[in-house]
Amino acid sequence: MAARSIASLSLGFGLVSIPVKLYSATESSGTIRFNLLTRDGSRVKQQYVSEKDPGTIVPRSEMIKGYEFEKDRYVLFTPDELKAVEESANHTVEIVSFIPEKAVDPLYYDKAYFLAPDKRGGKSYSLLRAAMQKSGRCALAKWAWKGKQYVVQVRAADDGLVLQQLLYADEVRSMKELEIEDVKPSDAEVKLALQLIDQIAADNYDPAEYVDEEKQRILAAIDAKIAGKQVVATEERESESSGQIIDLTEMLRASLVRGGAGAARAPRKGAGTAPEEVTPLAAKKGIRRAAAKPAAEEVATPARARSRK
Repeated sequence: MAARSIASLSLGFGLVSIPVKLYSATESSGTIRFNLLTRDGSRVKQQYVSEKDPGTIVPRSEMIKGYEFEKDRYVLFTPDELKAVEESANHTVEIVSFIPEKAVDPLYYDKAYFLAPDKRGGKSYSLLRAAMQKSGRCALAKWAWKGKQYVVQVRAADDGLVLQQLLYADEVRSMKELEIEDVKPSDAEVKLALQLIDQIAADNYDPAEYVDEEKQRILAAIDAKIAGKQVVATEERESESSGQIIDLTEMLRASLVRGGAGAARAPRKGAGTAPEEVTPLAAKKGIRRAAAKPAAEEVATPARARSRK
């Protein structure tokens, strides 16, 4: 199914206004969600009660919003008052500067969106993208969206432009709060560490090489439940780390001898795969799953029934 835009915007570039459409860059439908039920299998629902009178259920129509400025003291706002102070939606993403591509620490990255040219915007869109690629710079812009003003990064990707919401400075904690001890390693340890890095180095990141093994185990357990089979808990592996003092140099040498951490990339035996007698759940919309071997008919039937829910 074709991607559906969530907004029509204008990307302000000097005196040039580029009409663009906004698309979500990530997919959240792959999350496995469990419902809260009673022991007899019926759903439960959440209700709000008065703290002063716990037996009184408060309907949403009788709720108002308040800000706690002191302990148990609030200033109250009506919906109209909140609407008046909130940032109104702005359909213009106004570029304020161009900075080097690597100038923004990924720690400040928030939600990402795709930008695609709208009608009559193809040429100016391609021009901006080509100019940013050639200059090695990305754009910083301001954008108001859903009651909040954002600083965003617009960067050129291989296939188009990406709009990346950025966190403000007061939304990101400092690592200085952790008071990490600065221990200087020896030259020999650094040399061994560099050899290990070189041994397992890669030139790029291919996200398709990695799968969510935890999610696969949960789906396999769900399939087993549907098929009426017993779910067996896997034994928890003991951590190799301990409170003992280790010789870092020897650990690095041992890693090099064993072929480095590259050996850890190989999937564990049986990890991330469903039992042979259980048919994996049908792929959910928007999720790519590897094809599975056909299983017994009596097992496949309940799995199909699960996928229709």
